Amino acid sequence: MHAALAAAVLSLTALWGAGSAVAAQDAASVGKAFADHCFSPYLTAETAQTNLASSGARVDFYDLRPFSFVAPSLVSGRPATSGTDRRCEVAYDGGDPQPAIAWITKGLKQEGLFGKQVAVPPKFPRQKGIAMIAAAQLNPNRIAVVQAGVRDGPNGSEIYLNVERLTPLDAEVTK
Repeated sequence: MHAALAAAVLSLTALWGAGSAVAAQDAASVGKAFADHCFSPYLTAETAQTNLASSGARVDFYDLRPFSFVAPSLVSGRPATSGTDRRCEVAYDGGDPQPAIAWITKGLKQEGLFGKQVAVPPKFPRQKGIAMIAAAQLNPNRIAVVQAGVRDGPNGSEIYLNVERLTPLDAEVTK
């Protein structure tokens, strides 16, 4: 992240209290699964369930324009975000978004996207409880927006890690 973005992330996340209902190892398993799989353009609905749900995460995934030769996946969970054609999100019980932010950063680095940050499109919807948001240029026509934070979940507070890919038209509009 650029220094200013990193400082903003740190100051935003400092607002959240420490303490998590999920064990550190469980949070690490979910975070690692996100970093290792959610940025891959080859992830499918089937492999998302295999690779992400096996970590103990609640998974929200769709890919309306797959990179590989597989059928598009249906939108399940929340409705598709306007202007996106792919979402990969994991969530787990907890209240401290710091580890989630670190795993998003790790995922960006693993995919060679760290340092390719661009402005988050102004109309892109921020999730409730957001602690971090950033965007990265995937290629000349594609932008990915990542978010992490704390929101209400099925068992109280939950941490979410999210990456959504903007459609080519929406990525063009933001330039």
